[in-house]
This record gives sequence, structure tokens and C-alpha cells, in this order.
Amino acid sequence: MKEFHVTGTCNSKRHYMVDVSERVEKITSDYIEKGKYFTINRARQYGKTTLMFSMRRYLQEKYLVISISFEAADEIFVSYYMLAVGLQRSIGRQLRMQKIPENIRKQWETPISKEFALDDLGERITDLCSQCERKVILMIDEVDKSSDNQVFLGFLGLLRSKYLAQLEGMDTTFQSVVLAGVYDVKNLKLKLREDEESKYNSPWNIAEDFNIDLSFCPRDIVGMLTEYEADYATGMDISLVSQWIYDYTGGYPYMVSRICKLIDERVAGTAEFPEKKDAWTREGRLEAVRLFLKESNTLFDDMVKKLYDYSEIKDMLCNILFRGVRYSFEINNPSINIGVMFGFIKEKDNVVVIANRLFETKMYNLFLSETEVDGKKLYDSLTVHNQFIVHGMLQMRLVMEKFCEYFEDVFRNHDEKFLEDEGRRIFLMYLRPIINGSGNYYVEAQTRDRTRTDVIVDYKSHRFIIEMKLWRGNAYNERGEKQLFEYLDYYGEETGYLLSFNFNRKKKAGIKEMLMDGKKIVEVVV
Repeated sequence: MKEFHVTGTCNSKRHYMVDVSERVEKITSDYIEKGKYFTINRARQYGKTTLMFSMRRYLQEKYLVISISFEAADEIFVSYYMLAVGLQRSIGRQLRMQKIPENIRKQWETPISKEFALDDLGERITDLCSQCERKVILMIDEVDKSSDNQVFLGFLGLLRSKYLAQLEGMDTTFQSVVLAGVYDVKNLKLKLREDEESKYNSPWNIAEDFNIDLSFCPRDIVGMLTEYEADYATGMDISLVSQWIYDYTGGYPYMVSRICKLIDERVAGTAEFPEKKDAWTREGRLEAVRLFLKESNTLFDDMVKKLYDYSEIKDMLCNILFRGVRYSFEINNPSINIGVMFGFIKEKDNVVVIANRLFETKMYNLFLSETEVDGKKLYDSLTVHNQFIVHGMLQMRLVMEKFCEYFEDVFRNHDEKFLEDEGRRIFLMYLRPIINGSGNYYVEAQTRDRTRTDVIVDYKSHRFIIEMKLWRGNAYNERGEKQLFEYLDYYGEETGYLLSFNFNRKKKAGIKEMLMDGKKIVEVVV
């Protein structure tokens, strides 16, 4: 039987996977057939290797496709000669595997000149592309593994000079070159020598912009789950489940497949979800999200490393998440550009937003955990946990009541600016250990700004909606209450919770209830 797959290349004969054939056909018509050179630069585990595999299989019917990887090729970037010899060997293996005529292979494999290694390699490329019956495509995966290297720049320069000469009818070279990696080699920040300052420098300015979306839309996920459903007949609403997965993942390929794999292999078969049909329910899917956010997977490990390597991106993300700061989206801003490149952020309505709900919640958990470890933990989570969980159910009203008491007791005399900036962080630090291990939470990104943030808590099949807002007068508060009632309608819930941070010295802290059309809001003013 097939399985969901998250490590290495996906194979449609062995794995449930999204059909990328339409993307491959579009890349072929828009780029390959037009002789374009381009880079597929996307975040880690974004399906680049699987796409390259699918492209190779599709293209090899018409072209001679040479597909190699630089993942474990550090030694070939020691010198131009080692580069030329290494590429000669890698490409030579491809020629033998594809049964290219012996005379062409032998000419390719004659010894490389040590004095003029790159020039000699260029001549081999010309001879190969001139003598083959089919046009030649060069595809290189993990191309940015050794990109901070002058030898690598020399290789790009060779490809560029031959490309330009071919346009002028003065050379014969590859029909198309496809480079895949996380970093865009058109704009690499390179340090070429110890005594030279970092700079942007790359001869890959001949490359076309690659604008094809590689994320999975709900329709893509439907196709994958339809195949799964044909095998297991779980009775799931495929369209609804696909949209739900997209809502959490934003279509990030690794996240889509990992959530499905967790549902199928880790949730199904447990005491609470004994059969596969039980695992694909809303409760089972939420359990998979909980497992995903708790595990140490390669994607989150890389995310943490990048956040610590790029402190300016981390600071920007903290400001967005906890303070509701809005950053205008400008791709030429280095921090924003790098955040997009790593897949952490994206543009929506000309504003920087976190790329998806799973990244966002993981960042909340990470940053809140840092605050705790730094000695700023505000209470004993083991003590508070027991009083809020009765017969396995979360008592959200009690959570809000106790937070009101706690906040007034601990922060009554704190500076107003501090509380404006940190109020949301304080509440989430209070809430997180209460639901941790048995529930999930996320912030509704479309409602988050400097004055308002909506938190959705899912706990044991129950959903709780909490709006946090800064007090801006009675009229503003009444509008917020109306918005929350509308929000309850949208989610089909009867009760909502409103946490108001009010810095008016004459305020009346405490709890009150409001009713409208059969729905109730519990408002807590601190």
C-alpha cells in the first residue's frame, strides 16, 4: 500500500502525493522550450527535489536531461580544476546511464587541462551539445550548498558566457539550465576572501524570474486525499478536510504531507481514534496538529536555527506576533527578503504576515518558552492546570476569572507602555501551559493589529474564541463587542470571551456578561 512521504523524493507509485504534472508542463512551455535559464529557489522541504525528479522524467522523452546534485560536492569547489573534473565525472555517469553513443562519451571523458580547466570544460559542453541528437538540459539540485565560493562563481560565469555567445550564434551550449536551492543565486551575499567585506555579487543575472507557485492549493490536496480515500474509505469529507489542512499549512508541501502522515500513522490506531475513519475527524486532525507542533522535525529545527542566525528577522516576527506591529511589504528590504526566502513570511494586502498557522503557533510557543527559560515565568503551571480542567474539560470562564485576579495582583503598578506591549504575551504565557498537551491554540491573523488580537483555542472537541484588545473608549469597545458577536456567528459558537486591557485610572476591573441574539460574551477588564 502507498503511504504519505516527507523525506526525500516522492514517487507516485509508492506515495500519496500531489499531482504536479500541470506545473511541470507549464515550466516546460514557459521556460525550457524557450531556452531560459532559471533558478527554483524555495524554502527548505518545499518540494523542489520532487519537482526536479518529475521534470526530468517528463523532459527526457524529448531532451537529453543531465540531472546532478551539489549536496555532497564540497570537495569539487576547492579549485577550478577540481570543479571541472568533478562535473566531468558526474555528467559522464549520466551519459552512460542514458546510453549516449560511445564516441560522444569518450570525447567527454578525455583528461581535463589543469592550466585551463574552465575553458576546457566549456569546450566539452560545446562538443556535447553539438553532437547529441537531442537538445541538452542541465539540472542541478542543492546548488547553493557551496555558493559562497569564488570557484562556484566561476562556474556560473562559464554558463553565462556560453549562454550569451549562443544567443549571438557564436557557440552551442545547454538549451536550458535549471538550478534549485533555498538561496537565490542571483542575489547571494558572498564573502569571497577573509579580508573582503561581504557583498552581493553573482554573474547569474541572465536567469529569468521563476514565478510558478509551488505551494499546494486545496484542489491539489483534494487530488491526493481522493486517492487515499479510494484505498481506505474513511468517509471523510475530502473537500472540507483539504480546506482545513490548507488553512493550517498555507499549502507548505512538507506540512501538508506531514499532517496527513501523522493522521494516518500516529493518530489512527490509538485508544481515542482506533480506526482510520476516526482519525480523519476534526478531533483527530487537531490531535495531528498537536503532535506536529510538539515534535522535533527537520523543518522546525531549521526554522529555529535560522531565527537565531538572523536576529533582525526574529525581532520583526516578535513585534508582529505580540505587539501587532504592521510592516509594509518591501521585498528589497533584506530582512523581509530573507524571511520570504526561508518561507516564514509572505505578503498579504501589501503587509508582512506569517506564512501559515503552523509556523505562527510554533513561533509563539518558541518565544513564550524563551521568556519562561529567561526566568520570567509568572506562575506555577502545574498548580494552575488542575483547577481549570474538570472531568477532562477546559473551564474557560474560570481561566478568564483567575487571569483577571492574577493580572491585577501582579501588574497593577506596572508602566502603561510595558503593559500595552506585553499584555498579549502575558495572557498567552498564562494560557499556554493550561492547554498544553491536550489542546491547541492559534491566533486569527486577519484580526491581529496593535489594538486587537483574536485567539482560537481547540480543546477536546470544544472551541473557545477569545478577543484581546486595548481599551480605546466606550464607542470603540462597543464596536469590538459587536465584532465578536459576529465572529461567534461565523464559527457557530454560543459563548465568546473578551479580554480588555484598560489603562484608564478610573476603570472598573472585573467581569461582566453581555447577551445578544442568544449569544453570550464574557468580558474581562484588566
